[in-house]
Amino acid sequence: MPNPKRKTSKTRRDKRRTHYKAFAKDLSICPTTGEHHRPHRAFWHEGKLYYRGTVVMEKEVAA
Repeated sequence: MPNPKRKTSKTRRDKRRTHYKAFAKDLSICPTTGEHHRPHRAFWHEGKLYYRGTVVMEKEVAA
């Protein structure tokens, strides 16, 4: 079974682990609705899909 030839340093190990961060801090506010959303992403609000402050699509009602 393969094993590492040298010990991985704490610095190298921690550099690899820096990518696991929560993105809850990075939120934008929509100028139209005032909703919080992830930046550069479309989001649903009251049955409408918004992107950059404009309505992109409306949800269809199943009849």
